[in-house]
Amino acid sequence: MEKIKGKVVGFELNSQDPSKAASFYANVFGWKIGEPNWGYQEVKTDGGIDGGISKGPHDFPHGARIQIEVEDLDKAIQAAKEEGAVVVREKMDFESFHLAYLVDPVGVGIGLVQYSNDQKLRPKR
Repeated sequence: MEKIKGKVVGFELNSQDPSKAASFYANVFGWKIGEPNWGYQEVKTDGGIDGGISKGPHDFPHGARIQIEVEDLDKAIQAAKEEGAVVVREKMDFESFHLAYLVDPVGVGIGLVQYSNDQKLRPKR
């Protein structure tokens, strides 16, 4: 099987109490937590990989998940499924990216993201 190039570009913390999680990470690590937007709060880690905090749905694993940038989301989803991953959120189309959520064969949640060609919209690395 052809290997899919993938880079970790972010993280998400899913919690049933996102306000409490945001307060914890802001107070302990000094992370800058953005205002909620559609139930999602951006997290800036001051030099590290940035991410977000949200209230996770009941049918998706809670905790932390990494976001992996891929060049071809459809190919990456297919390759992951062939290796035992399960898609829990089909490909979603946003203005600047496409995103899908999967659970790997050992139960870890991952997000696969394909950014648009507009380099200004990519997270800083």
